[in-house]
Amino acid sequence: MDEKTLLIVESPAKARTISHYLGKNFIVKASQGHIRDLPETDFGVEIKKDRVKVKYVTLPDKLPIIKELKDTKSKVNRVLFATDPDREGEAISWHLANVLKIDPNEKCRVEFHEITKNAIVESLRDPKPIDINRVNAQQGRRVLDRIVGYRLSPFLWEKLMKNDLSAGRVQSVALKFICDREREIEAFVPEEYWEIEGVFLQEDIRFKAKLISKGKEKIKIPNEAEANRLVEELKSSKFRILDIKRSKKKRSSPPPFITSTLQQEASKKLGFSPSKTMSIAQQLYEGLKIGDTIVGLITYMRTDSVRIAEPALNEVRRFIKEHYGDEYLPKKPKVYKSSKSAQEAHEAIRPTSVERTPESIKEYLTPDQFALYRLIWNRFVACQMEDAIYNTITVDVEGNDYIFRTSAGRLIFAGYQIVSGKEEEDEEVPLEKLDKDKEVSLLELIPTQHFTQPPPRYTEASLIKLLEEKGIGRPSTYATIISTIQERNYVTVENHVLKPTEVGMIVSDLLTKYFPNIMDPNFTAKMEEDLDEIEEGKEDWEKLVIQFYQKFEKQVEEAKEKAEVSNILGNCPLCGKPLVERRSRYGVFIGCSGYPECTYTRPATKNTGVSCPKCGGEIVGLKSKAGKMYYRCSNYPNCDFVIWDKPTSTKCSKCGYPLVFAKSKKGNTYRRCSNPDCDFVLLGKRKAKAKKV
Repeated sequence: MDEKTLLIVESPAKARTISHYLGKNFIVKASQGHIRDLPETDFGVEIKKDRVKVKYVTLPDKLPIIKELKDTKSKVNRVLFATDPDREGEAISWHLANVLKIDPNEKCRVEFHEITKNAIVESLRDPKPIDINRVNAQQGRRVLDRIVGYRLSPFLWEKLMKNDLSAGRVQSVALKFICDREREIEAFVPEEYWEIEGVFLQEDIRFKAKLISKGKEKIKIPNEAEANRLVEELKSSKFRILDIKRSKKKRSSPPPFITSTLQQEASKKLGFSPSKTMSIAQQLYEGLKIGDTIVGLITYMRTDSVRIAEPALNEVRRFIKEHYGDEYLPKKPKVYKSSKSAQEAHEAIRPTSVERTPESIKEYLTPDQFALYRLIWNRFVACQMEDAIYNTITVDVEGNDYIFRTSAGRLIFAGYQIVSGKEEEDEEVPLEKLDKDKEVSLLELIPTQHFTQPPPRYTEASLIKLLEEKGIGRPSTYATIISTIQERNYVTVENHVLKPTEVGMIVSDLLTKYFPNIMDPNFTAKMEEDLDEIEEGKEDWEKLVIQFYQKFEKQVEEAKEKAEVSNILGNCPLCGKPLVERRSRYGVFIGCSGYPECTYTRPATKNTGVSCPKCGGEIVGLKSKAGKMYYRCSNYPNCDFVIWDKPTSTKCSKCGYPLVFAKSKKGNTYRRCSNPDCDFVLLGKRKAKAKKV
């Protein structure tokens, strides 16, 4: 009788693909993710001086799946676990082994880094025991997250809003990054500066150059008066080509994708959220019907390694030579360096076969699947191609010791960009035809006003990049971190950027004040390193949990004792009792501490230090019900002054009303008068009238 094997994977899609490759001696079933976890309504962790006892419960919706797996087990000779090749996948295999009463030390574990017939057959030849160190690293992460969430969430309920908030170990640090950036933006004061551009002519070559220095001293133009003074001085100058520098510039191909860079590029180029990117990548990995076969199109998509397996390297080098020619193929394969903490057992994200070009399988993919697959395929092929080469030229124009500079670049060899797409070139100007030391005519001078800009809010892509740089989280967690803080209404996405809500700012401030280590990126990154050490068998997970828990419990008790529910903000005009800051699900408001006997409330305001032009009271900032800031007189309702744009301390030279910062449709900052009957405007990036010479 033939031996039969039960092969258990995580998803039904992966099960269908693998069943397509294996014969009748294999039964492939899906666990559909975790089958056990910590209880929902109980802490589930018992922490003593020298040990940690974890209470796992079977997830109710997985009982039919477990019954089916047990029934199938009774009909086969052996069971193999082929869950995802990472910590979480290892933990799922460990739980399955426990429920099915299989010794995890037996050779019962196989890993598929790509879902292709050859990879599957090769892995099945060499099963291994379940890696208990990897399991313990996952247990450590899960228990640490449970401790933080289970103890911090009630603290937030008590101090802020009952049963409406929660806190996570890693998500809280991500929230702090976003809130800290918002504080920087709020505190930012734009500074005015000007630039002067000259339009020059040498024979029939007309070109523009920017004023950069006087001699070796860099030019700084703080205001319009100085810009006009310089224009007057420059008008009478004679100009010549001082220097022409020519060089070749190489641009190297970027490394193949890892999880974080794939999410960043998919966000920037395709507009995909991290969770959408990972969902589509999972489909490509698990396998799709291509013609008359089912095949996994990419390697495992949760990885921080840029390593490429030798067979894949050989294949892509053959492909480049055959389809693009020898000049695009480096003499040796390009080798990229992974981060220090990368799991080098994994590979980079790449197509399982480079011969499976995006266009050749486009008809079998959805538009989103095609877009992401093409992104991955292009990046992989490009990473093994020659550098792109540009001719660059920089021209300095001198007059009366003032230096103007312009530069241009021209692609002379596309290299890897023949696949990935050309990068932006400078404006096409025939600068190479200019003659050094020869005079040029000054046609006009164009002074332009600018304002310094605040640091930008994070996008999902730039936040992932920051988390990776700081060592916060791991490839499998980036998408979850960002989706979680949005689901909790701590952060919203507006015009593709992450903006903290009022509740998010309050939670971040409170946690930063009373739990500085939890909110410290370095502390959280060290915790990730400790979990890596556990996976490598160098640290004990229970010891890590115990040390953390003992310190954390003391912090929680101190915070509960010291943290105030709200702040006193003056006296109630109705009853004289202290006014306090209160919070609802809609944000912050000021209310009487005598509630419910006294029901006085008013909106929370932000001081601007700017006087009302109507009555002399202070203009204060408030939030509308829709969450948008607006500004009105503090003497409202006796004074009806109200504006939407943030006021400045500068008064209009025509009517005396305060100037406000506003933005054009193109996003440029400018200042205008807050008086609707006054037309005074200072454009944030306006061009003063060009002065002909």
